[in-house]
Amino acid sequence: MIINHLLRRRSEPGISITNLTAEVRQKLVASGIHNGQALLFSRHTTTALAINEDEERLLEDIKVYLNRLAPEIAMPIAGGGSHRYLHNDLDQRPNIPADEPLNAHSHLMAITLSQSEVIPIVDGELALGTYQSILLFDLDGPRDRTVLLQLWGEAEAK
Repeated sequence: MIINHLLRRRSEPGISITNLTAEVRQKLVASGIHNGQALLFSRHTTTALAINEDEERLLEDIKVYLNRLAPEIAMPIAGGGSHRYLHNDLDQRPNIPADEPLNAHSHLMAITLSQSEVIPIVDGELALGTYQSILLFDLDGPRDRTVLLQLWGEAEAK
């Protein structure tokens, strides 16, 4: 059996991290799948997924870490000077909407994370560890976002 769901979220400005675990568990219970896998797939180029601890101070550390990896402003380069993000040269890109943000840094953050996660389903439960949660990272909010959840496997034998 394969069941597809779209999980919808409206993100906050800047980097936002949303815990999807409860909703995924709810969809799993409703599916009746007993053993299989849950696939989550991020449907945007400036979002990502990760399994990690949903602890407030850690989430703030993650935001600082990502902003250091890909700062919003020009990056310094060895030997002096700086490198601007070419993606932000909107006048050099074709077919750009009027509301296009300067978001090269968000794309760079996204490629350091993952676009998908696969979680085993064992005895009707997500096989997550004690402190593991399914986290959606929006690196360019606020925006409306969707994540594809695909549950597949077999129902409990009766």
